Amino acid sequence: MELAIVIAVVVVALVFDYTNGFHDAANAIATSVSTRALTPRIALLLAAVMNFVGAFLGQKVAHTVSDTITPPSGAHGLTVVMAGLLGAIAWNLITWYFGLPSSSSHALIGGLAGSAIAAGAFVNWMTVLEKVVIPMFVSPVVAFGLGFGVMLAIMWIFRRLNQHKAQKGFRIAQTISAAAMALGHGLQDAQKTMGVIFLALVTGGFLSEGDDLPFWVIAAAATAISLGTMSGGWRIMRTLGRRIIHLDPSRGFAAESVAASVLYTTAYVWEAPISTTHTITSAIMGVGATKRFSAVRWGVAKSIVAAWVFTFPAAGGVAAVTYLICHFIFQLP
Repeated sequence: MELAIVIAVVVVALVFDYTNGFHDAANAIATSVSTRALTPRIALLLAAVMNFVGAFLGQKVAHTVSDTITPPSGAHGLTVVMAGLLGAIAWNLITWYFGLPSSSSHALIGGLAGSAIAAGAFVNWMTVLEKVVIPMFVSPVVAFGLGFGVMLAIMWIFRRLNQHKAQKGFRIAQTISAAAMALGHGLQDAQKTMGVIFLALVTGGFLSEGDDLPFWVIAAAATAISLGTMSGGWRIMRTLGRRIIHLDPSRGFAAESVAASVLYTTAYVWEAPISTTHTITSAIMGVGATKRFSAVRWGVAKSIVAAWVFTFPAAGGVAAVTYLICHFIFQLP
């Protein structure tokens, strides 16, 4: 029974990873596509490859995710983990349908916490606060401020250059910044799925907490997020690329560079599973505000922020209901 549930949890985790890929594909490529720096097909291929590579560059975020809850050992704990994943998947699909760039990361953490609460399991609220909640508020502010500052610096440095030539150069540079953004997405988001699979293997008794991540876990998570990225995410891409503000190549380059820098710093320095969606969206708002504050469509931004705030409790609520259905109706352990 436990082996069967572990296999089911791994499959569900990889499905989440796949939905994360197509849900968040827009994060890496929307700005490059909207500025015509890359064609959609080339941008998706680039993002998929860099997502795959990024998944192999660290394990710190994965261990942070696995530490957020301590489910009961055995089959019951595996049911808790599965319910958390199903809650996160459901919220991903809902926000994808409505074209809202919500956070897959917070959907996952919220789902795990919600199912754990429903099951009476331990939630490590200190880890959630320090590694999830605080970065949830700090990283968008930092990305907005850095985006605004970097764009002002670019405008000043290149003020005497012919703007047509400058934008052409930035269009080429966006290939590098888009690749860096996609690498950061793989580094952050693929590790979150690895962390859940690791948690399931520990709960099922197949690994101990001090073990390293098995290679097959890393490879499977990297493959799933890359395949998801290849399937696109056009609804959210329109929101990021056009509805917030119309970007030019220099602003696209600045936004992607800032977002990638924040992703790397939080992954390696703070080991925090931050939202790539929050980061790139805030950076886009920051660089857009350098035109004039009214150039940013703040009504769209407001709906996005509302989705950010609502994600954690919504995914947690769905996961809690899912756990109750699995445990009491379907009589899972």
